[in-house]
Amino acid sequence: MRAVIVRSFGGPEVLEVARIPVPRPGPGQVLVRVAAATVNPVDVQTRSGALTAAGLLPRRDVVGLGWDVAGTVDVLGPGVSGLRRGDTVIGLCDRLPLSAKTQAEYAVLDADAIAAVPAGTDPVAAATLPLGGLTAAQALDTAGTRPGDTLLVTGAAGAVGGYTVQLAASAGVRVVAVAGTGDEELVRDLGAEHFVPRTAELPAAVRRLVPGGVHAAVDAASVGIPALDAVRGGGSLVGVLGNAPPPLRGIRVANVWIRADGPRLAALAAAGLRLRVADVMPLDEVAAAHRRLAAGGLRGRLVLVP
Repeated sequence: MRAVIVRSFGGPEVLEVARIPVPRPGPGQVLVRVAAATVNPVDVQTRSGALTAAGLLPRRDVVGLGWDVAGTVDVLGPGVSGLRRGDTVIGLCDRLPLSAKTQAEYAVLDADAIAAVPAGTDPVAAATLPLGGLTAAQALDTAGTRPGDTLLVTGAAGAVGGYTVQLAASAGVRVVAVAGTGDEELVRDLGAEHFVPRTAELPAAVRRLVPGGVHAAVDAASVGIPALDAVRGGGSLVGVLGNAPPPLRGIRVANVWIRADGPRLAALAAAGLRLRVADVMPLDEVAAAHRRLAAGGLRGRLVLVP
C-alpha cells in the first residue's frame, strides 16, 4: 500500500509517499480501508521534528503521519465485536511513534478508537471530525462549564475553536468568540453570542462584554496570558497546544491532551455539527497540502484521498 512517512525531519520536501506492506490488525484492532484522511497542524509538527525536540516523539527510522480517518472496516482483529467487515467508520489514531498511520491506503486502529457511522456518509467531510471534535469536547469537559456560564474561545474560526463554539452553545453556554474580523459571521453562525476581533486588546474587550470576566476559556489559538486575564478569578482556562499559562488569581489551568474515544466520537458524529472542508487533494500531493496549511488562511481541513 501507499503511506505517507518521513525518514528525516525538515520541510515538506521530506514527506514521502512510500510503498509498504499492508498492516495486519492485532487483538482488539481493526484494519480500515481509508477513504479520506485530514492534514492537521500536528502532522506539520511531526514532520518538522518539533514533537521530537519536545520529547513527545522518540527518534525512529520511519514515522507515519495522519490522525483522522474515514473509511470502511476491512479486517477485524481477534476479540473485536460490534463491527462487521464493510461497516463505514471514522476514527482517531492518537499514538505518535508508529511507522504508518492514517495518511495511507489502509490503517490499523484500536477498535475502541473508531465509531460506526451510517452507510453513505460523506467520508471527506466525516474525516474532519475526529481530532478537532474530540479535542473540543475534551477541552470543554476540562473547563467544567455549565449552562448559563460564559466561555471565551480563541481561534474560534479554526477547526478546534469552531467545534468548541458549536458544542458549548448547544449546551447552553454563552460563547465569546475571538477570530479575524472577516470571520464574525461564521462564528456567530456556529453559535457565538459575542464576537471580539483578534486584533483587539483582549482582556478589556471581553470584560466590557462580560463584566468581571468569563467563567472559563478554551485557548485554541494559544493566546496565553491575555486570555487568562479575561477569565474571572477562580475560573478555568484550558490550553490546546500544551502551553497553557501559569494559574494566576486562583484560575484552574490545564492542557487538554487528546485521546481516542470511539463512543464519544459516535455521539459527536450524531450531533449534527457543521463539518468544514477546505479542499480535497490526492494522497500524492501531501507535500503541497503541508505548504498550504503553513501558509494559513484555511477555513476547514485539507483532506487527502488515496
